[in-house]
Amino acid sequence: MKNTSRRILVLYSVLLGSLLCAALLARAQSATTAPAARRVTTTMPSDGNKRSHAAWYADCEKRIADLKGKPCDVIFIGDSITENFSKLPTAGWDMVGNTVWQKHYAGRNVLNFGVGADRTEHVLWRLENMDIKGFHPKVAVILIGTNNNINTPEDIAAGVKAVIVKTQQVFSGVKIILISILPNARATQKMEDANKLIAPFGDDKTVFYFDLASKMPKQGDTWKGLGRDSLHLTPDGYELWATEMEPLLTRLLAQ
Repeated sequence: MKNTSRRILVLYSVLLGSLLCAALLARAQSATTAPAARRVTTTMPSDGNKRSHAAWYADCEKRIADLKGKPCDVIFIGDSITENFSKLPTAGWDMVGNTVWQKHYAGRNVLNFGVGADRTEHVLWRLENMDIKGFHPKVAVILIGTNNNINTPEDIAAGVKAVIVKTQQVFSGVKIILISILPNARATQKMEDANKLIAPFGDDKTVFYFDLASKMPKQGDTWKGLGRDSLHLTPDGYELWATEMEPLLTRLLAQ
C-alpha cells in the first residue's frame, strides 16, 4: 500500500513538474513575441513620433506654416521617402529630390507632409494633431508603410487603409493617389505581399492606386531608382516617380 502511494506521489510530482515547465516555456515565448504583437499600425501613439524625431517634426511644422494663407492643391503624405523629395543634398546624404521637386512642383501649390521614420500610426497622429485642417487639397499623394516592416502584411495594409480614411476625413472631397510601397532590402517579400492587399483599395473614383514599384525592377543588389541603402530614392528615382505619376495627377487636378 505504501509503495502504491509512493508511486502515485512520484507520478503526481512528475506531472506537476511537466505542467510547470510547459507554463514557463509558454511565458518565455510570450515575452519574446509580445513586443511585436503590441506594435500597432492603426492606433495613434500619444505624441506620434515626435519624441524620437522632434527636429523632423519641427521641419514639417515649418513647411505647414510657410504655406499658411496660400492655396494647397496637392499634399504629399508619407515618411522619409516623401520628406526627402523636396530636400537639398547634405554632406554624405544625396538621396534627395529637390531639383526634381522644383522642376515638377515649384509652380504648383504643393505641401510636402512627409516625416522621416514615420509609420502608419505616426501619420495618423500628424493628420489629427498638426495644423493642416485649414488646407483644402484636391489631391493627396500617399506613400506609407515601408517603416512598418516590423508588422505583418495584413497589419501594414490595415494601417494604410486607416491613413486613407483619415485623409478623407480631414480633407473632404479629396482625391487620393495611393502609391505602392516601394521595394527595399529590409523586407522585400513583405512589402510585395502588402501591395497585393492595398492595391484593391483603389476604386478609380476617389482612390487611385499607382503601382510605382513595378516600374522599379531589380538591378544588381538594389532596385532602379534606389540609392546605396536600397531604401531611399536617388534623384533619378524621384524623376521616375514624378514623370510616371504626372498624367494621373494632371487629370485629377483638372476634375
